[in-house]
Amino acid sequence: MEASAANGSTVVNALTIDVEDYFQVSAFAQYIARSTWEARPCRVEQNIDRILELLSDGGAHATFFTLGWIAERYPKMVQRIVACGHELASHGYAHERVNGLEAGAFFADVALAKAVLEDIAGTDVQGYRAPSFSIGDDNLWAYDCLARAGYRYSSSVYPIRHDHYGSPAASRFTHVVNTHVLEVPITTARLFRTNWPAGGGGYFRLMPYAVSRWLIRHVNRCDEESAIFYFHPWEIDPEQPRVTGVDAKTRFRHYVNLRWTADRLKLLLQDFRWDRMDRVVFGVA
Repeated sequence: MEASAANGSTVVNALTIDVEDYFQVSAFAQYIARSTWEARPCRVEQNIDRILELLSDGGAHATFFTLGWIAERYPKMVQRIVACGHELASHGYAHERVNGLEAGAFFADVALAKAVLEDIAGTDVQGYRAPSFSIGDDNLWAYDCLARAGYRYSSSVYPIRHDHYGSPAASRFTHVVNTHVLEVPITTARLFRTNWPAGGGGYFRLMPYAVSRWLIRHVNRCDEESAIFYFHPWEIDPEQPRVTGVDAKTRFRHYVNLRWTADRLKLLLQDFRWDRMDRVVFGVA
């Protein structure tokens, strides 16, 4: 493959998309009431269609961690994702941070999301990602809830230091958290006794592309591990409605370099080999 030759590695990485819309971002929660979600212009479908085209052009498959709330409103979009050969996974139903829920409410959310997604897509949903990577040492009970709901793996930890999320002391690579569920963290590169963000999100937009490429290559070559990379549909949408009244830091983080993300993703697809999370983690054919 050209990607393998460019990277100098045969490692296959996992490409993942957190399927939510711009008004559902956790950083906007204090500015946008949930009661207004229905009234806001939704742009997720057009952005997902563009992503599906990018993946098709790049010859790659991915895992789509999808909100149940979104799936109920755009079932045909979910069915297109599966029809294109991608993995469908859960981002919960209502995009509520796990560290803000009791165990019973969390179980109800993830069980509902799984049922909604499976009913719409007609396929098994094995994976879950917590909104804002909100599973940590204080709520490890969440993994028991995931196992009880029938999930096989989670990708809910980003081992970095961040003011909104992150568990810098967490294991950097796939590990068992109970007898039924694996945790597959977002990728970091270990340099100078610090974890550096190699797995996407806002860092991918903020840093020069060459830095992200170097960090992923470092993990592939030095750690001999697959990278777990993520982004959101709204990150390729510079024309999305602007949310007013937000503080300067939140505004910068959300809107920085949106116009360049799609082009950077094209480079990412060229420079590395990518596949669905289930295939990368479990070797599922």
